[in-house]
Amino acid sequence: MNLLPKSAKEFGSVDYWEKFFQQRGKKAFEWYGTYLELCGVLHKYIKPREKVLVIGCGNSELSEQLYDVGYQDIVNIDISEVVIKQMKECNATRRPQMRFLKMDMTQMEFPDASFQVVLDKGTLDAVLTDEEEKTLQQVDRMLAEVGRVLQVGGRYLCISLAQAHILKKAVGHFSREGWMVRVHQVANSQDQVLEAESQFSLPVFAFIMTKFRPVPGSALQIFELCAQEQGKPVRLESAERLAEAVRERQQYAWLCSQLRRKAKLGSVSLDLCDGDTGEPRYTLHVVDSPTVKPSRDNHFAIFIIPQGRETEWLFGMDEGRKQLAASAGFRRLITVALHRGQQYESMDHIQAELSARVMELAPAGMPLQQQVPFLSVGGDIGVRTIQHQDCSPLSGDYVIEDVQGDDKRFFRRLIFLSNRNVVQSEARLLKDVSHRAQKKRKKDRKKQRPAEVEDLPAAPEQSIDKSYLCCEHHKAMIAGLALLRNPEQLPEISLALLVVGLGGGSLPLFVHDHFPKSCIDAVEIDPTMLEVATRWFGFSQSDRMKVHIADGLDYIASLAEGEEAQPRYDVIMFDVDSKDPTLGMSCPPPAFVEQSFLQKVKSILIPEETSKMTEVEQKKQGSRISGPSASSSLVVCT
Repeated sequence: MNLLPKSAKEFGSVDYWEKFFQQRGKKAFEWYGTYLELCGVLHKYIKPREKVLVIGCGNSELSEQLYDVGYQDIVNIDISEVVIKQMKECNATRRPQMRFLKMDMTQMEFPDASFQVVLDKGTLDAVLTDEEEKTLQQVDRMLAEVGRVLQVGGRYLCISLAQAHILKKAVGHFSREGWMVRVHQVANSQDQVLEAESQFSLPVFAFIMTKFRPVPGSALQIFELCAQEQGKPVRLESAERLAEAVRERQQYAWLCSQLRRKAKLGSVSLDLCDGDTGEPRYTLHVVDSPTVKPSRDNHFAIFIIPQGRETEWLFGMDEGRKQLAASAGFRRLITVALHRGQQYESMDHIQAELSARVMELAPAGMPLQQQVPFLSVGGDIGVRTIQHQDCSPLSGDYVIEDVQGDDKRFFRRLIFLSNRNVVQSEARLLKDVSHRAQKKRKKDRKKQRPAEVEDLPAAPEQSIDKSYLCCEHHKAMIAGLALLRNPEQLPEISLALLVVGLGGGSLPLFVHDHFPKSCIDAVEIDPTMLEVATRWFGFSQSDRMKVHIADGLDYIASLAEGEEAQPRYDVIMFDVDSKDPTLGMSCPPPAFVEQSFLQKVKSILIPEETSKMTEVEQKKQGSRISGPSASSSLVVCT
């Protein structure tokens, strides 16, 4: 039996609904959920003694079940005479105080302010099928009547799928009337989520529009979103932001439904936000391992990445996460990165916070009530202390943070928040500093202090381990110097180096300290980075190391094209990335590898010279000069 209309417009037709209920008979038809699925929201916003009007009641059992749990002052209306007759016959004896009336909700016969609640389950969605003028006029009459029959302080509680045009109309109408607007997502239990693998994937929302007494001249508008039945509502600044937040939750529900249906979505990641502030709190990556054979206990697991280690290859790159998932041996692994600026008490606290939400991402076929393990490295959530946070006019927002590595040593990092998963500069802290940081961490945990930026005095120079290069590309660049001279001779040879890109200063500082006869010019485009390197990474200039605040492209061009143009460097190192976020990670930026620029680089390098020493003279000095020459030039870039 096909009860669907030929077009959506028929939902607004009396004839369609008469035929619908004649064919369906007395079997209840529930839009958007049963009483058990909706009772959490209904009981939150309707008091048992309040007078309730249900518009477009149909043959839903919702009113009957509300009546049976104590809500007995209920009036139901519908335009279908057939369904009103059916409902009267069903409830005359068992629910004598509940009334059913045939009535058009756009022309209701009740006096003004007759009700404290108007309940609408799917009726607005059925009427507002398009945005044609005739349809919008009908909806305006309906909403105006809702406002007329409600008392001040009363609520219009509308259960809806919150499609964009419906949300826009409802929110726009009542906010202009000066009502408070709240959108509340109807929560599903874990069992309902796992059983709903083949069902409709759009989430259900409740609009709660609260009628305020009109205040002449007031432009106050209140928009709130409540994502969970017991959650605290979040105040939003505009109707547009409210619509955006609803759309995000609809997209999340669609994503969950696709993951349950084994859809091939490629790399999947999402942010879970703090319910009170709306700020990102967790970043989740969904990693499936199709080669893992399913068994009773290997369906699903959650891996908590310790704070500060989210940038490591194993946790921060797709291939690394795939390797981690395969090693863990689960069909689906969710990796969870913890955001800086958020407070995390313990692994148990994180598990309690995430348990309900991550179950929505469980794979198809996972048994009900399956225990899902939470995994981590050493069972710890890691340590991250934000030492300083600021904004550079050129590089944008950045943070200086100390994090604990897998060997329990602490590392200081410079992170640009425009690319928060990339470590811009890194230095290892000395052991005594790491020990103090661990003691401080334990003390802070006892106090349970909120997360905050600790803008402490500058770290003393001796707190940085200058003998250690953290970045692998820096190690490769230093190793590249062996192409220039015999490695054993390098510390005793006078080298002129140009380093383009300062960052935290680790690379030029290492060259300065380990090659005592070297002279280094460092070029940095952002003056803020020189302050950061000096204050937080133990960098300092000397008679052998100078920093020039300039664009590296312009600096080299000026040397190559100026009146005193001449070769002057044995080595030029490029350690720069792009300031253009649209290019992603680009090291060096494209302009640094253009042919015309490379010609300028070549012109300021000291040209290769053939050794004049004879083999006998070399032996007399006890040395063996490696490579093609005794003096050559080198360009190293990342």
